[in-house]
Amino acid sequence: MRRAISYAAMLLVLTVLLTAPMMARRDDGRYANSPLKPWFESLHSEYGQCCSDADGYMVADVDWESDKGRYRVLLDGEWVVVPDGAVITEPNKIGRTMVWKHYIDGHPRVRCFMPGSMT
Repeated sequence: MRRAISYAAMLLVLTVLLTAPMMARRDDGRYANSPLKPWFESLHSEYGQCCSDADGYMVADVDWESDKGRYRVLLDGEWVVVPDGAVITEPNKIGRTMVWKHYIDGHPRVRCFMPGSMT
């Protein structure tokens, strides 16, 4: 029994160490010279600045939908309703759907949402 607990503890520590770098995202400089960098940095919703292109996630067409002007997006296995105030209404210069998310009580929430062309 003691051996099983030791293995479980080691597995938990290993899992945390391996997934932590994937959860943290920061601008590592790869977008510093992008011609779209100023545009990305200017994006904002009613909830504030969306951040930058390093903080947004592209969303596959099958992972978002629109119904009667309301959007839903699949984030971390959960369908999340996009608040009206989070929708970016200016033209989408990249054509792909993007979402900027944050977490409340461990559940994803949408800070900014930019619908794509669904092509």
